[in-house]
Order: sequence, then C-alpha cells, then structure tokens
Amino acid sequence: MEATAWPLPEGVRSRLVPGVNGLTMHVLEAGFEPAGRPCVLLLHGFPELSYSWRKVMPALARAGYHVVAPDQRGYGLTTGWNGDYDGDLASFGILNLVRDVLALLHQLGHSSVDAVVGHDFGSPVAAYCALIRPDVFRSVALMSAPFEGPPSFPLGESAEVGNSPGDPAFREALARLTPPRKHYQWYYGTRAANADMRDCPEGIAAFLRAYYHMKSGDWAENAPFPLEAWTAEAFAKLPRYYVMDLDQDMAATVRPHMPSESEVARCTWLSEAELSIYAETFSRTGFQGGLQWYRCALSADQARDLTLFTGRAIEVPACFIAGARDWGIHQRPGGLETMRRHACRRMTACDLIVGAGHWVQQERPDAVVRLLTRFLSRAEG
Repeated sequence: MEATAWPLPEGVRSRLVPGVNGLTMHVLEAGFEPAGRPCVLLLHGFPELSYSWRKVMPALARAGYHVVAPDQRGYGLTTGWNGDYDGDLASFGILNLVRDVLALLHQLGHSSVDAVVGHDFGSPVAAYCALIRPDVFRSVALMSAPFEGPPSFPLGESAEVGNSPGDPAFREALARLTPPRKHYQWYYGTRAANADMRDCPEGIAAFLRAYYHMKSGDWAENAPFPLEAWTAEAFAKLPRYYVMDLDQDMAATVRPHMPSESEVARCTWLSEAELSIYAETFSRTGFQGGLQWYRCALSADQARDLTLFTGRAIEVPACFIAGARDWGIHQRPGGLETMRRHACRRMTACDLIVGAGHWVQQERPDAVVRLLTRFLSRAEG
C-alpha cells in the first residue's frame, strides 16, 4: 500500500511492507514491473532516509533492475521499532539489521539480490549481509565507509584493542588535547545527543542544512588525507564534525558553518523542498533510532557477537565508491587499505568521485550510477 506523498521521480513508488522482522517497513521501489527482474538493494546511512537514493533509482531501473530502498530500522516511515534511549537496544545491533534485510527480501519474493549497496552506516550492514549470506547477496557495493572485517577473536588479544572511539583511554587522550576534544561516535551514544539536534535553537531544518553542507563537497575545508596512527594527536586533524570540541554538541559544532543564502541557492543537489522531507521526517521521529546503531557499534556485546565471523572475508565481488572530498574514507587509520587488501577478497574497483563529499549519491548521482552499473555488469560477467 502507498505510504507517503514525498515528491518522487517518475517511476519510483512508495509503499509499506508488513511482516519484516517485527517491522512494517517503508520502501521506495523502481523497476517493479515487469515482475521477475533481478534486485538491487540500497541501504542508507545517518541521518538519511530511503529518499537519499531517489536520484539513482530511476537509472538503475532503466538498466533492468528491481531497485529497492528501505527506511531502515529506526528511520522514516518504518514502524515497529522502539525509539526510547532505554528501550530495546539489542534490536539495533548489526546482526538484527541484517535479519531485517533478509526478512524484507523474503516479503518481496526475492531469494537473492544481484547487489546490496550500502552508504555511510548502511555500508557495514551491506558488508555483513555479503559476509554472512553470500548465497543471497551476490555482490556488494560499499560507499563512503570502508569495511575492515569482523573484530578479532578472542577479544583482548588483538593489536586492534583500544582502536575504538569508545575506548576509555582514547577518550581520555582526546580530552587532554588543547582544546579538549571528543569523538562524534561516542557523543552519538550519549543520552543528550537526540535532543541536542532535534530541539536545537535554530530549528531542525537549519541544523540539517548546516550538517549536510559541512560534510559535502561544497565545504571548502574538506580536503581529506590518511591519518598516520590511532592517536589523539592524529585524530585532532579531522574536522570538528568527526572530532568535536569536548564542550559542544553537534548542533553547536556545525552552526558556525551554516551556508549563506547564495551557497544554498547554488546547492543543486539538495533543494529547500528536498531538505524539508528530511526535516519533517526527523522532526517527527527524532534521531534516536539511528543513534541506537552507534551505541551498538561501540558495545562489547556486539563485538562479541561479531567474533563468530573472525577471520572471514567478503568473498563475493565488491567495490567501493566515495566522494574524493569525503573525510569518511579516512576516519579510521588504515581502514581503506585493510578493506582492499584483507576484508574483501574480490575487490574489483575503488573509485573516488572528484568534487563530491560524503553524500555522494545525492551530490553526484550520474557518476554513482555509472560506477554501479559498471560494477554490476562485471560482477554478473
């Protein structure tokens, strides 16, 4: 059944799919006729929605695919999840998010997909889909967030111990910097983060405009480079939206970088009407559903669960796509190379799109479509 009156490109529809691992999941679809087309699944990140894929869906449908983009657990028009900070946190763990994806495919009648594509926090979900069920997810495209593989096992005996934004020693080292700093992922796990952004003085639309601008290719200060080590001093080189001032919340962090009226007018990739879709939706749902993912990512319980897959690599064809002006590709020292050399055994391409920042499928949709269709044709071959 139809779900929303969002303005969508011709050939893209919105509907609700019940019975998805306890959820009624909202999806956008393109290429749904004729039935029987191979499926491409698109997984969004934070703070985004299925709507973030609107510009690439029609072209992928014209290439012959049934294209599906859900609002994932905690987001948008999908219902059935608990948005309380003290609610069912475990349901937002990565393995249950993979279960959501499998259940959605079952409800849609697909036994497999030609590719699962994940952007930002959708990238690790897509990666674990391919890692755990290569029979279902025949290829994987990771966008903006490199995948380094499962955590080492047994816990406590890895060279990676302490290489986490939630590690107390790392947090203390950041706090000793001048000025004192904190990592955004740790901040996103705090009780205050949701209200800081949802109820900020300038309003949620202005906050999102500044946040999206500061992480885009439009922000002149985005000139990423690899970090040399997992140290507080190295991380201090990251922009404030990744390593924040200790005494500031995220709204205060991006507020000084609000684009001017002329910059907004030149932002062809996110109009005021398009921004209003995100603002209205997050005004209604808040951000806590997405923030629960960050809390799980930093939890010892999830790390223990994922050690079931220690030593496994993604065996299906894989590619990586990001904006060349996206700091996300370098926010974990060595992460990009670890993905290319170890985590993905059949890495066929690693493409950085000139001029694009973090929101690559919205900023440069034509380039993303070109790279995805090239990857799909090679993977099928």
